Amino acid sequence: MNKPRIIFMGTPDFAVPSLAILLQHNWPVVAVVTAPDRKRGRGQQLSPTPVKEYALAHSLPVLQPTNLKDPAFLEELRTYQADLQVVVAFRMLPEVVWAMPPLGTFNLHASLLPQYRGAAPINWAIINGETQTGVTTFFLQHKIDTGNIILQEKEPIYEDDTAGTLHDRLMIKGSRLVLATVEKIANGTIQPQPQPVINNLKTAPKLNKEICRIDWQRDFHQVRNHIRGLSPYPAAWTTIGSTHFKIFAIEASDYKKPAPPGTWLCDHKKRLLVRCQDKWAQITELQMAGKKRLPIAEFLKGNPLTELPIPD
Repeated sequence: MNKPRIIFMGTPDFAVPSLAILLQHNWPVVAVVTAPDRKRGRGQQLSPTPVKEYALAHSLPVLQPTNLKDPAFLEELRTYQADLQVVVAFRMLPEVVWAMPPLGTFNLHASLLPQYRGAAPINWAIINGETQTGVTTFFLQHKIDTGNIILQEKEPIYEDDTAGTLHDRLMIKGSRLVLATVEKIANGTIQPQPQPVINNLKTAPKLNKEICRIDWQRDFHQVRNHIRGLSPYPAAWTTIGSTHFKIFAIEASDYKKPAPPGTWLCDHKKRLLVRCQDKWAQITELQMAGKKRLPIAEFLKGNPLTELPIPD
């Protein structure tokens, strides 16, 4: 079997294990394409992407185009004479890029396609209360996330999962699927299948501030799924009075007194309660704007929220 020359495209932490597993199994990754360095943190220092850091540590050439249709970038890409391109958590590619290698370009997506096409599949699967998701490799074509499926693998979503814990499991499971996909493409045993036609498709659009806002008019189970699906990043948020808070975890409270949804109560020591549509929720972990993320008891030591009524 002749091993194909591979160009790897990816940016965040999620993509690093997929690049790593290819190198560990001696697949010839001839170059890496990643996003430009970005200013981060209080000092606004330019920081490389996680994929770039890993690539440089393993002496791989790194390309960081701002425009994927730039003739200079396209010409440089062609010089590597790649047979196959592997995409993990990168941006949408123009046809001139994904159609370049003779063996094609495949992408790893963190859902069981065709469900949860879009930018945030891990978050939306938890927000919507799914009990199962997975990872899919598929060949790129014109319409995003619609190409022929190469391989899929399922992954359960547990009751206490957050977007963070599920991300980390799918990151590793996805890397193994990338390796298996490359092996099958190289030895000619793939049988790509069109994505099935499903009437009730659920999508995974990009998250924004309004999506992340907690709606206390919903029932406890829906609110908890929303918070889990956005924890730890970008995080669900709400306001208490006029102050902005990120909420990372809640649990059901045994407090029974009726009140309208969105009502806040606090004992100023250990308990911060908010009424959902059907029951009270106890906030267990939160972050006040400009402050550190804290368990509720630690937070109330420094900010007892004495303006809130005390539970009877």
